[in-house]
Amino acid sequence: MFFKTLKDALKVKDVRARIFFTIFILFVFRLGAHITVPGVNVQNLNQISDLPFLNMMNLVSGNAMQNYSLFAMGVSPYITASIIVQLLQMDILPKFVEWSKQGEIGRRKLNQATRYITLVLAMAQSIGITAGFQAMSSLNIVENPTWQSYLMIGAILTTGSMVVTWMGEQINEKGFGSGVSVIIFAGIVSGIPSAIQSVYTEKFENVRPSEIPMSWLFVVGLVIACILIIYITTYVQQAERKVPIQYTKLTQGAPMSSYLPLRVNPAGVIPVIFAGSITTAPATILQFLQKANGNSVGWLSTLQNALSYTTWTGMLFYALLIILFTFFYSFVQVNPEKMAENLQKQGSYIPSVRPGKGTEKYVSRLLMRLSTVGALFLGLISIIPIAAQNVWGLPKIVALGGTSLLILIQVAIQAVKQLEGYLLKRKYTGFMDNPIEEA
Repeated sequence: MFFKTLKDALKVKDVRARIFFTIFILFVFRLGAHITVPGVNVQNLNQISDLPFLNMMNLVSGNAMQNYSLFAMGVSPYITASIIVQLLQMDILPKFVEWSKQGEIGRRKLNQATRYITLVLAMAQSIGITAGFQAMSSLNIVENPTWQSYLMIGAILTTGSMVVTWMGEQINEKGFGSGVSVIIFAGIVSGIPSAIQSVYTEKFENVRPSEIPMSWLFVVGLVIACILIIYITTYVQQAERKVPIQYTKLTQGAPMSSYLPLRVNPAGVIPVIFAGSITTAPATILQFLQKANGNSVGWLSTLQNALSYTTWTGMLFYALLIILFTFFYSFVQVNPEKMAENLQKQGSYIPSVRPGKGTEKYVSRLLMRLSTVGALFLGLISIIPIAAQNVWGLPKIVALGGTSLLILIQVAIQAVKQLEGYLLKRKYTGFMDNPIEEA
């Protein structure tokens, strides 16, 4: 279906231009991901390559952090700033609540505030991460560790993060897909070849001839398991609950009834990213404290093992955080109060449900049930690859982890739907005015 939609889209001139523009932006992003920041010794960064926080940053930045490149921070500060702005709109900051009700003008003000918060977060995170990596490595990652060097590296990484954010906005305007998500998607896809190579090295290099059939059987089983997980994930990510609604104020040609689509997983992939960041942060701090004390503190080692992905306690803690954030972020994405207010303003209602507070309570109960399914789904998909690594001794493949899989599928679904929307729009435009313009 995807390839058929893509083939049809390439026949339309303006849609083809959007696709090529997106590819060009992604090429620039991948080029910048290989240009190392001046004053940093990347080879010494390999000493802490197993750090969970570094792996998470590699995921969001498209492995740019591994090279400590210009785009090493990626869109991580922008994602954090966007979540902060969304939370502030929930009757926390009156000015933001006011802007959220002003339509297009308010949306522009909120976007501007998001950029300013992104700038501050990017600078703070750049300097903090650089200083942290310098302290955790026995060799100098920063060649000249002075405050001027940290400030210069922080300024370069901040500039790179703002450039990546700007490129994401350009994809939104002139390309296709959600710009930030597409950039993360490209980074994850770029790591798949190295992940496949690591599996090959693990299962086929230095393997005795008698063990080759078992290795091939394992690879076939792994491929089948991946296909099954991808199918289930795609099905759940597209599943939705259709809530019927009726209209009281009818205009000529308007339908008498419709439905309100609520996704089974309304929170998307954000809870997984949030839970991963919170889980890896304590592990990073504990590892830093261990190295500072010469790895001689027993309780620090015990706590570090308990929070590590490689242990069952760490996996359960990670899954619990995903479930909690799913419930929380679902109500951020779908605000029952605003939904009830909008339905009342539109002169519509849910059958057998009173407008106003009754609708708000009904949507809240329904959202709780959907979030329960979504939370369990996200938790299982996220810990299955980690459990597989622990049970079968797979290499640590960040590019094929649960978080990566969710992002890849979600972005692919959005891209296909957007391409179908472009084609449908052009079809109706051609019917009303001129035929579809082809090459």
